[in-house]
Amino acid sequence: MDIVLIAPPWPLFNRPSIQLGVLKAYLKKNLPKGTTIQNLHPYLQVAAALDFSDYNVISQSGWASEAVFSNILFPDTNGPARLFETSLSKRGLKKVQSDFGRICLLSRDALERALSIYDFSHTRLVGISVCLNQLSAGLFVAKLLKQHYPGLPIVMGGASVSGAVGVGILKSFPWVDYVIDGEGEIPLLSLSRYLLGLASVIDSKAIIKRGQHGLGGKEQIRDMNELPAPDFDDYFRELSKIKGSGGISVVLPVEASRGCWWGQCSFCNLNLQWQGYRAKTPERVAKEIDFLSRRYLAIDFAFMDNCLPRRGASKIFEALAAQGRDYSIFAEIRAVHSKGELAIMKRGGLDSLQVGIEALSTRLLKRLKKGASTIQNLYLMRCCAELGIDLQANLIICFPGSSEREVEETLENLDYAWPFFPLKPVSFWLGNASPVHNSYKDYGIRYVRAAKKYSDLFPPKIAESLTPLILDYAGDRKRQSVLWKSVEKKLSFFKERRKELGIKGSSLTYRDGGHFMVIRQILPDGQALTHRLTGLSRDLYLAAGEPVSLKEIFAKAPHLPKEKLEQFIGQMVEKKLMFKENSMVLSLACRQRS
Repeated sequence: MDIVLIAPPWPLFNRPSIQLGVLKAYLKKNLPKGTTIQNLHPYLQVAAALDFSDYNVISQSGWASEAVFSNILFPDTNGPARLFETSLSKRGLKKVQSDFGRICLLSRDALERALSIYDFSHTRLVGISVCLNQLSAGLFVAKLLKQHYPGLPIVMGGASVSGAVGVGILKSFPWVDYVIDGEGEIPLLSLSRYLLGLASVIDSKAIIKRGQHGLGGKEQIRDMNELPAPDFDDYFRELSKIKGSGGISVVLPVEASRGCWWGQCSFCNLNLQWQGYRAKTPERVAKEIDFLSRRYLAIDFAFMDNCLPRRGASKIFEALAAQGRDYSIFAEIRAVHSKGELAIMKRGGLDSLQVGIEALSTRLLKRLKKGASTIQNLYLMRCCAELGIDLQANLIICFPGSSEREVEETLENLDYAWPFFPLKPVSFWLGNASPVHNSYKDYGIRYVRAAKKYSDLFPPKIAESLTPLILDYAGDRKRQSVLWKSVEKKLSFFKERRKELGIKGSSLTYRDGGHFMVIRQILPDGQALTHRLTGLSRDLYLAAGEPVSLKEIFAKAPHLPKEKLEQFIGQMVEKKLMFKENSMVLSLACRQRS
Protein backbone atom coordinates (compact mmCIF):
# COMPACT_ATOMS: atom_id res chain seq x y z
CA MET A 1 0.00 0.00 0.00
CA ASP A 2 1.57 3.28 -1.12
CA ILE A 3 -1.04 5.50 0.49
CA VAL A 4 -3.50 4.64 3.27
CA LEU A 5 -6.38 6.88 4.27
CA ILE A 6 -8.11 6.21 7.60
CA ALA A 7 -11.46 7.26 9.04
CA PRO A 8 -11.29 6.75 12.83
CA PRO A 9 -14.37 6.49 15.08
CA TRP A 10 -17.07 7.96 15.48
CA PRO A 11 -18.89 8.42 12.14
CA LEU A 12 -22.28 6.77 11.65
CA PHE A 13 -21.41 3.13 11.05
CA ASN A 14 -23.93 2.70 8.23
CA ARG A 15 -22.17 5.33 6.09
CA PRO A 16 -18.81 5.19 4.34
CA SER A 17 -16.58 8.23 4.75
CA ILE A 18 -17.32 10.78 2.03
CA GLN A 19 -13.95 12.39 2.77
CA LEU A 20 -12.00 9.19 2.15
CA GLY A 21 -14.14 8.21 -0.80
CA VAL A 22 -13.55 11.48 -2.66
CA LEU A 23 -9.86 11.71 -1.74
CA LYS A 24 -9.13 8.20 -2.97
CA ALA A 25 -10.94 8.77 -6.24
CA TYR A 26 -9.10 12.07 -6.76
CA LEU A 27 -5.67 10.55 -6.02
CA LYS A 28 -6.38 7.59 -8.33
CA LYS A 29 -7.26 10.03 -11.08
CA ASN A 30 -4.14 12.17 -10.67
CA LEU A 31 -1.35 9.80 -9.55
CA PRO A 32 0.45 7.34 -11.86
CA LYS A 33 -1.28 4.06 -12.58
CA GLY A 34 -0.10 1.33 -10.27
CA THR A 35 -0.12 3.58 -7.20
CA THR A 36 -1.94 1.60 -4.52
CA ILE A 37 -4.38 3.53 -2.34
CA GLN A 38 -6.32 1.90 0.47
CA ASN A 39 -9.15 3.37 2.54
CA LEU A 40 -9.67 1.97 6.05
CA HIS A 41 -12.82 2.37 8.15
CA PRO A 42 -11.88 0.96 11.60
CA TYR A 43 -15.00 2.56 13.11
CA LEU A 44 -16.83 -0.45 11.68
CA GLN A 45 -14.85 -2.83 13.88
CA VAL A 46 -15.34 -0.59 16.92
CA ALA A 47 -19.09 -0.43 16.29
CA ALA A 48 -19.30 -4.21 16.04
CA ALA A 49 -17.22 -4.70 19.20
CA LEU A 50 -19.34 -2.32 21.28
CA ASP A 51 -22.67 -3.44 19.83
CA PHE A 52 -24.05 -1.26 17.07
CA SER A 53 -26.73 0.30 19.29
CA ASP A 54 -24.24 1.41 21.98
CA TYR A 55 -21.87 2.76 19.34
CA ASN A 56 -24.75 4.75 17.87
CA VAL A 57 -25.60 6.25 21.26
CA ILE A 58 -22.02 7.38 21.85
CA SER A 59 -21.55 8.74 18.33
CA GLN A 60 -24.53 11.07 18.85
CA SER A 61 -22.64 12.95 21.58
CA GLY A 62 -19.54 14.82 20.49
CA TRP A 63 -18.07 15.16 23.98
CA ALA A 64 -18.83 11.56 25.00
CA SER A 65 -17.25 10.13 21.85
CA GLU A 66 -14.14 12.30 22.19
CA ALA A 67 -13.83 11.20 25.84
CA VAL A 68 -13.36 7.51 24.96
CA PHE A 69 -10.07 7.78 23.08
CA SER A 70 -8.93 10.71 25.19
CA ASN A 71 -9.08 8.33 28.16
CA ILE A 72 -7.08 5.78 26.16
CA LEU A 73 -4.47 8.42 25.24
CA PHE A 74 -4.25 9.83 28.77
CA PRO A 75 -5.20 6.99 31.17
CA ASP A 76 -3.89 8.79 34.27
CA THR A 77 -6.51 11.56 34.14
CA ASN A 78 -10.09 11.49 35.45
CA GLY A 79 -11.45 14.15 33.12
CA PRO A 80 -12.55 11.90 30.21
CA ALA A 81 -14.60 9.59 32.45
CA ARG A 82 -16.29 12.57 34.09
CA LEU A 83 -17.01 14.16 30.70
CA PHE A 84 -18.38 10.92 29.29
CA GLU A 85 -20.74 10.42 32.22
CA THR A 86 -22.06 13.98 32.34
CA SER A 87 -22.54 14.14 28.56
CA LEU A 88 -24.65 10.98 28.45
CA SER A 89 -26.51 11.62 31.71
CA LYS A 90 -28.02 14.72 30.11
CA ARG A 91 -29.50 12.40 27.50
CA GLY A 92 -30.75 9.92 30.12
CA LEU A 93 -28.56 7.13 28.77
CA LYS A 94 -27.66 5.40 32.03
CA LYS A 95 -26.81 1.98 30.54
CA VAL A 96 -24.02 3.23 28.31
CA GLN A 97 -22.97 5.91 30.78
CA SER A 98 -22.08 3.36 33.45
CA ASP A 99 -19.95 1.24 31.11
CA PHE A 100 -17.14 3.70 30.38
CA GLY A 101 -14.23 1.44 31.36
CA ARG A 102 -15.56 -1.47 29.35
CA ILE A 103 -16.27 0.78 26.34
CA CYS A 104 -12.72 2.15 26.38
CA LEU A 105 -11.20 -1.33 26.58
CA LEU A 106 -13.36 -2.72 23.77
CA SER A 107 -12.78 0.34 21.58
CA ARG A 108 -9.02 0.20 21.98
CA ASP A 109 -8.81 -3.54 21.31
CA ALA A 110 -11.06 -3.30 18.26
CA LEU A 111 -9.11 -0.41 16.77
CA GLU A 112 -5.78 -2.12 17.36
CA ARG A 113 -7.05 -5.33 15.74
CA ALA A 114 -8.41 -3.44 12.77
CA LEU A 115 -5.02 -1.83 12.07
CA SER A 116 -2.88 -4.87 12.91
CA ILE A 117 -4.26 -6.68 9.86
CA TYR A 118 -2.19 -4.44 7.59
CA ASP A 119 1.56 -4.13 7.06
CA PHE A 120 2.53 -0.45 6.78
CA SER A 121 6.26 -1.16 6.30
CA HIS A 122 6.27 0.09 2.72
CA THR A 123 3.50 2.66 3.03
CA ARG A 124 4.67 6.11 1.95
CA LEU A 125 1.89 8.14 3.57
CA VAL A 126 -0.99 7.68 6.00
CA GLY A 127 -3.75 10.28 5.97
CA ILE A 128 -6.21 10.49 8.87
CA SER A 129 -9.54 12.24 8.37
CA VAL A 130 -10.52 14.25 11.44
CA CYS A 131 -14.00 15.68 11.29
CA LEU A 132 -16.85 15.68 13.81
CA ASN A 133 -16.10 13.55 16.93
CA GLN A 134 -12.86 12.15 15.47
CA LEU A 135 -10.03 14.20 17.05
CA SER A 136 -8.97 12.01 19.99
CA ALA A 137 -9.53 8.79 18.02
CA GLY A 138 -7.49 10.18 15.14
CA LEU A 139 -4.66 11.10 17.50
CA PHE A 140 -4.72 7.59 18.95
CA VAL A 141 -4.52 6.04 15.48
CA ALA A 142 -1.55 8.26 14.64
CA LYS A 143 0.24 7.39 17.90
CA LEU A 144 -0.38 3.67 17.47
CA LEU A 145 1.03 3.66 13.93
CA LYS A 146 4.07 5.71 14.93
CA GLN A 147 4.87 3.27 17.72
CA HIS A 148 5.01 0.37 15.26
CA TYR A 149 6.35 2.31 12.25
CA PRO A 150 8.44 5.26 13.52
CA GLY A 151 9.37 6.49 10.05
CA LEU A 152 5.83 6.44 8.67
CA PRO A 153 4.74 9.94 7.51
CA ILE A 154 1.33 10.84 8.97
CA VAL A 155 -0.89 13.72 7.87
CA MET A 156 -4.15 14.84 9.44
CA GLY A 157 -6.86 16.76 7.64
CA GLY A 158 -10.48 17.68 8.06
CA ALA A 159 -12.76 20.26 9.61
CA SER A 160 -11.57 19.60 13.17
CA VAL A 161 -7.92 20.43 12.41
CA SER A 162 -8.31 23.39 10.07
CA GLY A 163 -6.50 26.67 10.63
CA ALA A 164 -4.82 27.41 13.96
CA VAL A 165 -6.20 24.16 15.41
CA GLY A 166 -3.84 22.22 13.15
CA VAL A 167 -0.81 24.25 14.23
CA GLY A 168 -1.64 23.41 17.86
CA ILE A 169 -1.93 19.71 17.02
CA LEU A 170 1.57 19.67 15.53
CA LYS A 171 3.01 21.43 18.59
CA SER A 172 1.41 19.06 21.08
CA PHE A 173 1.51 15.65 19.40
CA PRO A 174 4.91 14.56 17.98
CA TRP A 175 3.42 11.57 16.21
CA VAL A 176 1.68 13.84 13.66
CA ASP A 177 4.00 15.10 10.87
CA TYR A 178 1.71 17.23 8.71
CA VAL A 179 -1.69 18.88 8.85
CA ILE A 180 -3.77 20.01 5.89
CA ASP A 181 -5.47 23.37 6.36
CA GLY A 182 -8.88 23.26 4.69
CA GLU A 183 -9.95 21.23 1.69
CA GLY A 184 -7.81 18.17 1.12
CA GLU A 185 -7.64 17.15 -2.54
CA ILE A 186 -4.97 19.48 -3.93
CA PRO A 187 -2.72 19.53 -0.81
CA LEU A 188 -2.91 15.75 -0.34
CA LEU A 189 -2.00 15.19 -3.98
CA SER A 190 1.02 17.48 -3.60
CA LEU A 191 2.18 15.74 -0.41
CA SER A 192 1.65 12.33 -1.99
CA ARG A 193 3.72 13.24 -5.06
CA TYR A 194 6.52 14.46 -2.80
CA LEU A 195 6.59 11.35 -0.58
CA LEU A 196 6.29 9.02 -3.58
CA GLY A 197 9.37 10.65 -5.11
CA LEU A 198 7.45 12.23 -7.98
CA ALA A 199 8.23 15.81 -6.91
CA SER A 200 11.22 17.44 -5.22
CA VAL A 201 9.17 19.80 -3.04
CA ILE A 202 5.75 19.95 -1.40
CA ASP A 203 4.08 22.36 -3.76
CA SER A 204 1.15 23.34 -1.55
CA LYS A 205 0.71 26.26 0.81
CA ALA A 206 -2.05 24.39 2.66
CA ILE A 207 0.35 21.77 4.08
CA ILE A 208 1.49 22.70 7.60
CA LYS A 209 4.69 20.93 8.63
CA ARG A 210 5.98 20.22 12.09
CA GLY A 211 7.89 23.29 13.29
CA GLN A 212 5.87 25.64 11.10
CA HIS A 213 4.07 28.25 13.20
CA GLY A 214 1.97 30.12 10.65
CA LEU A 215 -0.61 29.27 8.03
CA GLY A 216 0.22 29.43 4.35
CA GLY A 217 -3.34 29.52 3.05
CA LYS A 218 -5.93 27.18 1.59
CA GLU A 219 -6.02 25.52 -1.81
CA GLN A 220 -9.36 24.47 -3.26
CA ILE A 221 -10.83 22.78 -6.29
CA ARG A 222 -12.17 25.57 -8.47
CA ASP A 223 -14.66 23.53 -10.45
CA MET A 224 -16.34 20.81 -8.38
CA ASN A 225 -17.59 19.14 -11.55
CA GLU A 226 -14.00 17.98 -12.10
CA LEU A 227 -14.13 15.82 -8.96
CA PRO A 228 -14.64 12.11 -9.67
CA ALA A 229 -17.42 10.17 -7.96
CA PRO A 230 -16.36 8.88 -4.54
CA ASP A 231 -14.86 5.40 -4.30
CA PHE A 232 -16.57 3.36 -1.55
CA ASP A 233 -15.23 -0.07 -2.57
CA ASP A 234 -13.06 -0.47 0.54
CA TYR A 235 -15.94 0.35 2.89
CA PHE A 236 -18.15 -2.38 1.42
CA ARG A 237 -15.25 -4.84 1.45
CA GLU A 238 -14.67 -4.16 5.17
CA LEU A 239 -18.39 -4.19 5.96
CA SER A 240 -18.81 -7.62 4.37
CA LYS A 241 -16.35 -9.04 6.94
CA ILE A 242 -18.17 -7.60 9.97
CA LYS A 243 -20.26 -10.16 11.82
CA GLY A 244 -23.89 -9.08 12.05
CA SER A 245 -23.59 -6.44 9.35
CA GLY A 246 -26.08 -8.13 7.04
CA GLY A 247 -28.97 -6.18 8.51
CA ILE A 248 -27.30 -2.78 8.17
CA SER A 249 -28.99 -0.47 5.68
CA VAL A 250 -26.15 1.54 4.17
CA VAL A 251 -26.70 5.21 3.35
CA LEU A 252 -24.28 6.60 0.77
CA PRO A 253 -23.02 10.16 1.39
CA VAL A 254 -22.82 12.55 -1.56
CA GLU A 255 -22.09 16.23 -2.00
CA ALA A 256 -23.47 18.83 -4.38
CA SER A 257 -21.60 21.80 -2.93
CA ARG A 258 -19.04 23.00 -0.41
CA GLY A 259 -19.37 25.96 1.89
CA CYS A 260 -22.59 27.92 2.39
CA TRP A 261 -24.15 30.17 -0.23
CA TRP A 262 -25.70 32.31 2.53
CA GLY A 263 -22.69 32.40 4.85
CA GLN A 264 -23.97 35.15 7.17
CA CYS A 265 -25.44 33.37 10.23
CA SER A 266 -23.94 35.05 13.28
CA PHE A 267 -23.58 31.86 15.35
CA CYS A 268 -22.06 29.57 12.71
CA ASN A 269 -18.44 28.40 12.32
CA LEU A 270 -19.16 25.32 10.20
CA ASN A 271 -17.42 26.69 7.12
CA LEU A 272 -13.97 27.52 8.48
CA GLN A 273 -12.34 24.95 6.17
CA TRP A 274 -13.86 26.48 3.03
CA GLN A 275 -13.29 29.74 1.18
CA GLY A 276 -16.43 30.76 -0.63
CA TYR A 277 -19.21 28.57 -1.99
CA ARG A 278 -18.90 26.18 -4.91
CA ALA A 279 -21.43 23.76 -6.39
CA LYS A 280 -21.65 21.04 -8.99
CA THR A 281 -24.21 21.37 -11.74
CA PRO A 282 -27.50 19.56 -11.06
CA GLU A 283 -26.82 17.29 -14.03
CA ARG A 284 -23.44 16.31 -12.60
CA VAL A 285 -24.91 15.53 -9.19
CA ALA A 286 -27.69 13.39 -10.65
CA LYS A 287 -25.21 11.53 -12.86
CA GLU A 288 -22.99 10.80 -9.86
CA ILE A 289 -25.89 9.44 -7.80
CA ASP A 290 -26.95 7.29 -10.75
CA PHE A 291 -23.41 5.87 -10.96
CA LEU A 292 -23.21 5.17 -7.22
CA SER A 293 -26.66 3.59 -7.19
CA ARG A 294 -25.69 1.20 -9.98
CA ARG A 295 -22.25 0.38 -8.59
CA TYR A 296 -23.32 -0.28 -5.00
CA LEU A 297 -26.95 -1.30 -5.54
CA ALA A 298 -27.94 1.66 -3.34
CA ILE A 299 -31.07 3.79 -3.17
CA ASP A 300 -30.47 5.49 0.20
CA PHE A 301 -28.39 8.67 0.07
CA ALA A 302 -27.52 11.64 2.29
CA PHE A 303 -26.23 14.99 1.09
CA MET A 304 -23.35 16.21 3.25
CA ASP A 305 -23.75 19.84 2.11
CA ASN A 306 -24.24 22.55 4.72
CA CYS A 307 -27.09 23.65 2.49
CA LEU A 308 -28.05 22.61 -1.03
CA PRO A 309 -27.67 25.17 -3.84
CA ARG A 310 -30.55 27.65 -3.84
CA ARG A 311 -31.30 27.46 -7.55
CA GLY A 312 -30.03 23.98 -8.28
CA ALA A 313 -31.67 21.95 -5.51
CA SER A 314 -35.01 21.30 -7.19
CA LYS A 315 -33.26 20.62 -10.53
CA ILE A 316 -31.14 17.91 -8.88
CA PHE A 317 -34.24 16.10 -7.64
CA GLU A 318 -36.08 16.62 -10.91
CA ALA A 319 -33.25 14.76 -12.64
CA LEU A 320 -33.30 12.05 -9.95
CA ALA A 321 -37.06 11.57 -10.40
CA ALA A 322 -36.44 10.91 -14.09
CA GLN A 323 -34.14 8.00 -13.15
CA GLY A 324 -37.18 6.07 -11.92
CA ARG A 325 -35.70 4.74 -8.69
CA ASP A 326 -37.36 4.75 -5.28
CA TYR A 327 -34.70 6.89 -3.69
CA SER A 328 -34.73 7.85 -0.01
CA ILE A 329 -32.60 10.97 0.46
CA PHE A 330 -31.61 13.29 3.31
CA ALA A 331 -30.52 16.88 2.68
CA GLU A 332 -30.11 20.23 4.39
CA ILE A 333 -31.57 23.45 2.99
CA ARG A 334 -32.41 26.97 4.08
CA ALA A 335 -36.02 28.03 4.67
CA VAL A 336 -36.32 29.81 1.33
CA HIS A 337 -37.84 27.14 -0.91
CA SER A 338 -41.43 27.15 -2.12
CA LYS A 339 -43.90 24.30 -1.80
CA GLY A 340 -43.56 23.72 -5.53
CA GLU A 341 -39.80 23.29 -5.23
CA LEU A 342 -40.18 21.00 -2.23
CA ALA A 343 -42.77 18.92 -4.10
CA ILE A 344 -40.25 18.38 -6.90
CA MET A 345 -37.63 17.34 -4.34
CA LYS A 346 -40.09 14.95 -2.74
CA ARG A 347 -40.79 13.30 -6.10
CA GLY A 348 -37.04 12.88 -6.58
CA GLY A 349 -36.68 11.02 -3.28
CA LEU A 350 -36.24 13.70 -0.60
CA ASP A 351 -37.97 12.33 2.49
CA SER A 352 -35.83 13.69 5.33
CA LEU A 353 -34.78 17.30 5.67
CA GLN A 354 -32.65 19.38 8.03
CA VAL A 355 -33.60 23.05 7.99
CA GLY A 356 -32.02 25.82 10.03
CA ILE A 357 -35.21 27.18 11.58
CA GLU A 358 -33.25 28.41 14.65
CA ALA A 359 -35.92 30.88 15.88
CA LEU A 360 -39.63 31.75 15.77
CA SER A 361 -39.06 35.39 16.66
CA THR A 362 -38.28 37.61 13.68
CA ARG A 363 -36.46 40.02 15.99
CA LEU A 364 -34.17 37.20 17.07
CA LEU A 365 -33.82 35.87 13.52
CA LYS A 366 -32.46 39.28 12.49
CA ARG A 367 -29.84 39.14 15.23
CA LEU A 368 -28.99 35.59 14.18
CA LYS A 369 -28.67 36.98 10.64
CA LYS A 370 -30.67 34.09 9.23
CA GLY A 371 -32.13 36.09 6.38
CA ALA A 372 -35.56 34.61 7.16
CA SER A 373 -38.67 35.55 9.11
CA THR A 374 -41.03 33.64 11.37
CA ILE A 375 -43.69 33.44 8.66
CA GLN A 376 -41.16 31.93 6.24
CA ASN A 377 -40.15 29.34 8.83
CA LEU A 378 -43.77 28.38 9.54
CA TYR A 379 -44.42 28.10 5.81
CA LEU A 380 -41.49 25.72 5.40
CA MET A 381 -42.67 23.66 8.37
CA ARG A 382 -46.18 23.47 6.96
CA CYS A 383 -44.92 22.48 3.49
CA CYS A 384 -42.89 19.61 4.93
CA ALA A 385 -45.85 18.35 6.96
CA GLU A 386 -48.13 18.59 3.93
CA LEU A 387 -45.73 16.80 1.59
CA GLY A 388 -44.80 14.09 4.09
CA ILE A 389 -41.15 15.16 4.37
CA ASP A 390 -39.65 14.35 7.78
CA LEU A 391 -38.40 17.66 9.16
CA GLN A 392 -35.46 17.86 11.54
CA ALA A 393 -35.04 21.41 12.82
CA ASN A 394 -33.53 23.13 15.82
CA LEU A 395 -34.61 26.10 17.89
CA ILE A 396 -31.67 27.97 19.38
CA ILE A 397 -32.23 28.92 23.00
CA CYS A 398 -30.17 31.12 25.34
CA PHE A 399 -28.64 33.19 22.53
CA PRO A 400 -26.54 35.94 24.18
CA GLY A 401 -28.50 39.11 24.76
CA SER A 402 -31.91 37.59 23.97
CA SER A 403 -34.64 39.90 25.24
CA GLU A 404 -37.80 39.08 27.15
CA ARG A 405 -39.77 40.23 24.12
CA GLU A 406 -37.94 37.76 21.86
CA VAL A 407 -38.72 34.93 24.26
CA GLU A 408 -42.37 36.06 24.51
CA GLU A 409 -42.63 36.11 20.71
CA THR A 410 -41.17 32.62 20.59
CA LEU A 411 -43.71 31.32 23.12
CA GLU A 412 -46.59 32.97 21.26
CA ASN A 413 -45.49 31.71 17.87
CA LEU A 414 -44.88 28.17 19.10
CA ASP A 415 -48.67 27.85 19.35
CA TYR A 416 -48.84 28.36 15.58
CA ALA A 417 -46.07 25.79 15.07
CA TRP A 418 -47.88 23.17 17.20
CA PRO A 419 -49.44 21.38 14.19
CA PHE A 420 -46.06 20.56 12.64
CA PHE A 421 -43.02 18.42 13.39
CA PRO A 422 -41.74 19.54 16.83
CA LEU A 423 -38.60 21.64 16.97
CA LYS A 424 -35.61 20.51 19.01
CA PRO A 425 -34.27 23.02 21.56
CA VAL A 426 -30.50 23.49 21.28
CA SER A 427 -28.61 25.72 23.72
CA PHE A 428 -26.38 28.25 22.03
CA TRP A 429 -22.69 27.36 22.01
CA LEU A 430 -19.94 29.77 21.04
CA GLY A 431 -17.94 28.59 18.05
CA ASN A 432 -14.37 29.79 17.55
CA ALA A 433 -14.12 32.36 14.71
CA SER A 434 -17.90 32.60 14.35
CA PRO A 435 -19.27 36.14 13.81
CA VAL A 436 -20.48 36.21 17.43
CA HIS A 437 -17.00 35.31 18.64
CA ASN A 438 -15.33 37.84 16.35
CA SER A 439 -17.55 40.63 17.77
CA TYR A 440 -18.45 39.11 21.12
CA LYS A 441 -18.77 42.41 22.98
CA ASP A 442 -21.62 43.41 20.64
CA TYR A 443 -23.58 40.49 22.10
CA GLY A 444 -23.06 41.37 25.75
CA ILE A 445 -20.24 38.86 26.21
CA ARG A 446 -17.52 40.07 28.59
CA TYR A 447 -14.80 37.56 27.81
CA VAL A 448 -14.22 34.18 26.14
CA ARG A 449 -11.96 31.23 26.87
CA ALA A 450 -11.51 27.62 25.82
CA ALA A 451 -14.46 25.44 26.78
CA LYS A 452 -13.78 23.81 30.13
CA LYS A 453 -14.50 20.43 28.60
CA TYR A 454 -11.18 20.61 26.74
CA SER A 455 -9.42 20.47 30.12
CA ASP A 456 -11.36 17.25 30.76
CA LEU A 457 -10.17 15.79 27.45
CA PHE A 458 -6.51 16.78 27.58
CA PRO A 459 -3.79 17.34 30.20
CA PRO A 460 -3.37 21.02 31.16
CA LYS A 461 -0.30 21.80 29.01
CA ILE A 462 -1.86 20.27 25.91
CA ALA A 463 -5.26 21.88 26.53
CA GLU A 464 -3.57 25.28 26.81
CA SER A 465 -1.66 24.83 23.54
CA LEU A 466 -4.69 23.85 21.43
CA THR A 467 -6.91 26.33 19.66
CA PRO A 468 -10.43 25.15 20.59
CA LEU A 469 -13.35 25.05 18.19
CA ILE A 470 -15.80 25.53 21.07
CA LEU A 471 -15.51 28.33 23.63
CA ASP A 472 -16.88 29.18 27.04
CA TYR A 473 -17.92 32.76 27.69
CA ALA A 474 -19.13 35.09 30.42
CA GLY A 475 -22.17 37.25 29.89
CA ASP A 476 -25.82 36.90 30.81
CA ARG A 477 -25.86 33.10 30.73
CA LYS A 478 -27.82 32.60 33.96
CA ARG A 479 -30.41 35.17 32.92
CA GLN A 480 -30.79 33.48 29.52
CA SER A 481 -31.19 30.09 31.14
CA VAL A 482 -34.06 31.41 33.26
CA LEU A 483 -35.65 33.30 30.35
CA TRP A 484 -35.72 30.31 28.00
CA LYS A 485 -36.88 27.72 30.54
CA SER A 486 -40.52 28.29 29.56
CA VAL A 487 -39.70 27.66 25.89
CA GLU A 488 -37.95 24.40 26.76
CA LYS A 489 -40.95 23.28 28.79
CA LYS A 490 -43.37 24.12 26.01
CA LEU A 491 -41.35 22.25 23.39
CA SER A 492 -41.11 19.23 25.69
CA PHE A 493 -44.84 19.38 26.37
CA PHE A 494 -45.66 19.57 22.65
CA LYS A 495 -43.40 16.60 21.89
CA GLU A 496 -45.00 14.46 24.60
CA ARG A 497 -48.55 15.48 23.70
CA ARG A 498 -48.06 14.60 20.03
CA LYS A 499 -46.84 11.18 21.16
CA GLU A 500 -49.75 10.70 23.58
CA LEU A 501 -52.30 11.80 20.99
CA GLY A 502 -50.74 9.65 18.27
CA ILE A 503 -50.12 12.60 15.95
CA LYS A 504 -47.55 11.71 13.31
CA GLY A 505 -48.26 14.25 10.60
CA SER A 506 -50.01 17.59 10.92
CA SER A 507 -52.60 18.19 13.63
CA LEU A 508 -54.24 20.82 11.41
CA THR A 509 -55.59 19.56 8.08
CA TYR A 510 -58.26 20.42 5.53
CA ARG A 511 -60.27 18.76 2.81
CA ASP A 512 -61.52 20.84 -0.09
CA GLY A 513 -65.10 20.52 -1.28
CA GLY A 514 -64.84 22.85 -4.27
CA HIS A 515 -67.04 25.68 -3.00
CA PHE A 516 -66.41 24.90 0.66
CA MET A 517 -63.69 23.32 2.81
CA VAL A 518 -63.57 21.39 6.06
CA ILE A 519 -60.70 22.05 8.48
CA ARG A 520 -59.93 19.58 11.24
CA GLN A 521 -57.88 20.87 14.18
CA ILE A 522 -56.47 18.91 17.11
CA LEU A 523 -55.43 21.17 19.98
CA PRO A 524 -52.66 20.41 22.49
CA ASP A 525 -55.29 19.65 25.14
CA GLY A 526 -56.69 16.92 22.88
CA GLN A 527 -59.81 18.76 21.69
CA ALA A 528 -60.73 17.96 18.08
CA LEU A 529 -62.43 20.88 16.34
CA THR A 530 -64.05 21.12 12.92
CA HIS A 531 -64.28 24.38 10.96
CA ARG A 532 -66.22 24.88 7.72
CA LEU A 533 -65.42 27.70 5.36
CA THR A 534 -67.70 28.38 2.40
CA GLY A 535 -67.60 30.59 -0.67
CA LEU A 536 -65.35 33.61 -0.32
CA SER A 537 -64.03 32.52 3.09
CA ARG A 538 -62.71 29.34 1.50
CA ASP A 539 -61.21 31.27 -1.41
CA LEU A 540 -59.43 33.70 0.88
CA TYR A 541 -58.06 30.91 3.06
CA LEU A 542 -56.67 29.03 0.07
CA ALA A 543 -55.22 32.27 -1.35
CA ALA A 544 -52.92 32.42 1.67
CA GLY A 545 -51.45 28.99 0.99
CA GLU A 546 -48.08 30.73 0.92
CA PRO A 547 -47.13 34.00 2.63
CA VAL A 548 -49.09 36.78 0.92
CA SER A 549 -49.65 40.44 1.69
CA LEU A 550 -52.90 41.82 3.02
CA LYS A 551 -53.02 43.93 -0.14
CA GLU A 552 -53.17 40.75 -2.23
CA ILE A 553 -55.90 39.33 0.01
CA PHE A 554 -57.93 42.54 -0.25
CA ALA A 555 -57.64 42.37 -4.05
CA LYS A 556 -59.47 39.03 -3.97
CA ALA A 557 -62.63 40.75 -2.69
CA PRO A 558 -62.56 44.40 -3.81
CA HIS A 559 -66.32 44.70 -3.25
CA LEU A 560 -66.00 44.09 0.51
CA PRO A 561 -64.85 46.67 3.08
CA LYS A 562 -61.29 46.11 4.29
CA GLU A 563 -62.58 46.09 7.86
CA LYS A 564 -64.66 43.00 7.16
CA LEU A 565 -61.74 41.18 5.56
CA GLU A 566 -59.47 42.14 8.45
CA GLN A 567 -62.11 40.81 10.84
CA PHE A 568 -62.14 37.46 9.04
CA ILE A 569 -58.35 37.23 9.11
CA GLY A 570 -58.32 38.22 12.79
CA GLN A 571 -60.74 35.39 13.60
CA MET A 572 -58.59 32.89 11.70
CA VAL A 573 -55.45 34.09 13.52
CA GLU A 574 -57.18 33.91 16.90
CA LYS A 575 -58.19 30.32 16.23
CA LYS A 576 -54.60 29.51 15.18
CA LEU A 577 -55.75 28.63 11.68
CA MET A 578 -53.73 31.44 10.12
CA PHE A 579 -50.59 33.33 11.09
CA LYS A 580 -50.11 37.06 10.59
CA GLU A 581 -46.81 38.90 10.68
CA ASN A 582 -46.86 42.62 9.92
CA SER A 583 -48.68 42.89 6.58
CA MET A 584 -48.22 39.21 5.62
CA VAL A 585 -50.56 36.29 6.30
CA LEU A 586 -50.28 32.52 5.97
CA SER A 587 -52.87 29.75 6.21
CA LEU A 588 -51.57 26.91 8.41
CA ALA A 589 -53.80 23.94 7.57
CA CYS A 590 -52.24 21.19 5.46
CA ARG A 591 -54.26 19.55 2.73
CA GLN A 592 -55.13 16.08 4.00
CA ARG A 593 -53.15 13.43 2.16
CA SER A 594 -55.11 10.38 1.02
